Amino acid sequence: MQKISVGVLGATGSVGQMFIKLLSEHPFFELKEVAASERSAGKKYKEAANWILSGGVPQKVANLVVKNVYDSFDSKILFSGLDASIAGEVESELANRGHIIVSNSKNHRWDKDVPLLIPEVNYEHLQLLKYQKFNNGGKILTNPNCSTIGMVIALKPIWDNFGIDAVNVVTMQALSGAGYPGVASLDIIDNVIPFIGGEEDKLETEPRKILGSFDDGVIKLADIKISASCNRVAVVDGHTESVQIKLKNKVSKEEIIKVWNEFKSKPQELNLPFAPERPIYYFTEDKYPQPRLHRLLDKGMAVSVGRLRDCNLFDYKFTVLSHNTIRGAAGGSILCGEILVAENMI
Repeated sequence: MQKISVGVLGATGSVGQMFIKLLSEHPFFELKEVAASERSAGKKYKEAANWILSGGVPQKVANLVVKNVYDSFDSKILFSGLDASIAGEVESELANRGHIIVSNSKNHRWDKDVPLLIPEVNYEHLQLLKYQKFNNGGKILTNPNCSTIGMVIALKPIWDNFGIDAVNVVTMQALSGAGYPGVASLDIIDNVIPFIGGEEDKLETEPRKILGSFDDGVIKLADIKISASCNRVAVVDGHTESVQIKLKNKVSKEEIIKVWNEFKSKPQELNLPFAPERPIYYFTEDKYPQPRLHRLLDKGMAVSVGRLRDCNLFDYKFTVLSHNTIRGAAGGSILCGEILVAENMI
């Protein structure tokens, strides 16, 4: 197919850089435009970006001139890694100009007509786009919080097959989730920080929209109770989560592992480029999953699960691992863009 021109907003930031890296060799998206703050506008990308990822700035992007986020864009699809302080206003304005915004920012996640999308979990919510009122055919689609994504993918087959009443989750979140320069070294070396601003609220509320039922342009929030405790730990990439679940129906561990191993959804059916071959990998080894060993599994887009066992307070408990800047941010947003194209929603 002819490549589709796309742009990246917030291109010099940490999430923006991951967008750049992942899009640089994409089979049907062609990165044509990059945009950032007024401070970076007018410079070549290689001069404006303080590149922090391995491999260096992709050659195809290095000499692109950085635009201001309020400039005009030729690309219909714009991936947004903008800071929340400006994302809401900028994304709305660009949507009203007719662009399709696929955003990793939090600002529009709770708009009633904006999908909060994990393509394997709630691709049906794409139909919400038909109810948006932006001018010139513009749309906004959002990606959930990075810690939400890994947990909800692991919960989805259990939710569908057995029902879930309540969840308790304790996260151990990687440093890259704080952006760059992020957490000061003297705060995190030899330490755990038991607070991440706004994170617990996102983890407790976003799954209710994602797992909610869609009917006639309205999402009815899922009836599930979630309690979250979020911690920053000295890991570069990969969020680890200890999850406890109370089920609606009593089932065996073998039945849960079976639905995890068999779980596939629309992105796998469509064979989308960023879709993992298997969304969930279950490990039987007691010491797995681990960030250093498993965060890049299946293009960094798979969720690793292990240590399913009985729980004295709930029914079961287990460990979840996902790559926060790939699956949980840029890669997840790119997959959202891919399913938009595949489902002719552009």
